[in-house]
Amino acid sequence: MAVKAAAVLFAGSIIAVACGGDDDDSGGATTSAAAPTSAAATPTSAAAGGETSTSAAAAGGTGQGMTLTIKLNPQAVWDDGSPITSDDLECTYLANLKTPGSITTSGYDKISKFEKPDAQTAVISFDEVYAPYKTLFYSVIKKAQTPNCEDISAELQDKIPYSGRPYKMQSWSPDQEILVPNDKYWNAAEKPKATKIVLVPKADSETEINSLKSGEVSFIFPQAFSGITDALNDPNIKYTPGYGVNYEAWWFQQKTGPFSDPVFRQAFAKSVDRDLILKNIYDPIFPGSKLLNCGPWVPTIGPWCDQTAFDGYYDAAGAAKLLTDAGWAKNGDGLWAKDGKVPDIRWVVNSGNARRENTQALMIPELKKAGFNVKADNCDAACYFQKRVPALDYDLAMYIQTAQPDPSVTSILSCAQVPGPENNNQGQNTAGWCNKDADALMKIVDNSIDEKARADATHGISKLLAQDAVMLPLFQFPNIAAWRTDQLGGPVDADAANYRAFANNLWAWQPLKGDTVTIGAEQWPECINPVTECANSSWMVWTASFPLLPGVWDTTANGDFVTTALVTGEPEVKVG
Repeated sequence: MAVKAAAVLFAGSIIAVACGGDDDDSGGATTSAAAPTSAAATPTSAAAGGETSTSAAAAGGTGQGMTLTIKLNPQAVWDDGSPITSDDLECTYLANLKTPGSITTSGYDKISKFEKPDAQTAVISFDEVYAPYKTLFYSVIKKAQTPNCEDISAELQDKIPYSGRPYKMQSWSPDQEILVPNDKYWNAAEKPKATKIVLVPKADSETEINSLKSGEVSFIFPQAFSGITDALNDPNIKYTPGYGVNYEAWWFQQKTGPFSDPVFRQAFAKSVDRDLILKNIYDPIFPGSKLLNCGPWVPTIGPWCDQTAFDGYYDAAGAAKLLTDAGWAKNGDGLWAKDGKVPDIRWVVNSGNARRENTQALMIPELKKAGFNVKADNCDAACYFQKRVPALDYDLAMYIQTAQPDPSVTSILSCAQVPGPENNNQGQNTAGWCNKDADALMKIVDNSIDEKARADATHGISKLLAQDAVMLPLFQFPNIAAWRTDQLGGPVDADAANYRAFANNLWAWQPLKGDTVTIGAEQWPECINPVTECANSSWMVWTASFPLLPGVWDTTANGDFVTTALVTGEPEVKVG
């Protein structure tokens, strides 16, 4: 899996661009996702005459390189009719690797050579086997409209002026976005049914649902809350919940602030009664809920989730002993203090998110009883996901991450991906965690083509996450797709459990009244650059990047990677 976050951010989530990581609660599909095809399609060994080679990569990399050859469809063109070429792939590679503030350099930083034998061919050499290669080149940038491919930080702030998908952007503003058919789109099998897609922001869940019930919008992707099924009870509304690649967790920012003290952080994490959260927050929404006990993976995607890692983590007595042994003592107010100082813990969530605000209301008094001075420090979704979290401007955060169906977490958890001045603020490791043992396990996940080796390494990472109190997993969160059956037809919920969510098949949605589909958006991004912190918002990628920018691979609701019409077939991978 890999985040940028995406960060996808649901009404409180982050999209992980490379693996998973977005703080947005999203809507979901009718059935649980099936186990996916691994992102690491078995590479062939050039030296072995095309026979499968596993020994080097399975060991976590032994210096072998890898070559990826991508053949672009000669019919693939941008919306102005100009061809999509290997120059565009190269520009995408450079933009992700070099742009200051890029959230996803992982994988691109393994590329040692980028060759373009012709306009439709890219031969990409990696300095080592890179198993999650299918997480790359998912949003291709147009070189001809990019002044400097090595720095696009000032570009694409309020419009993506080109498209290689069925729709193109007519306009984007803080008030709405309008997509219209791309008449130059080359894939006849994906011809848009609507002549206009209008996306409008909604201030909160109540406003969002009321806009659907009134017929103002045709579709919403709401974040679940207690009472949502009653709120959606309408003869003209259908909704389908389901579990995909989303999980909600608490994250502890440990680069600065009170949680930079590992003992204090560990003691705090062990003082959190997750069963209390489950009983009061999740079970009223999803009766029979169970805690998620692995790191940034979900049980429905592959063998990556180790449900033992955080099992039995709550230990109030053990937490108190940790602090006492380290010189902490409770003051007259019953708060833990050291050298006479009580740490203030800033807990940030996106304001207006009832479930998270209810969690704060529940847990802040409980944590005070345990001796911790926690204060709500909230801001709106754009501030939260595109400013505060990427800048590590928080102590405790609660959000949903949405992950691609690959176990790689390098982009969200490795030392090199902690954003800061030393790396031009690149990376999506917004917890600020750096553990060299975990980095070594991430290398195995990235370099191995053996699924068991990758699974074992992810389980090891989960245990280190628990050991270092990096996060507390809470719940595998379902998406909810809800729409008016008198206004909208077609496979509306077919991709609700997809990493790409509803953006994956907008072209197939059929308006039943008029020619326009109107979507109520639960979060609205402040910018739409597909490389920088703008892409930390799931609603940004769902409404702008994914519907417009072509990719070599798409994901499916079953957790698979599939090639798109951009290429002539599955790219060739050679090891050696």
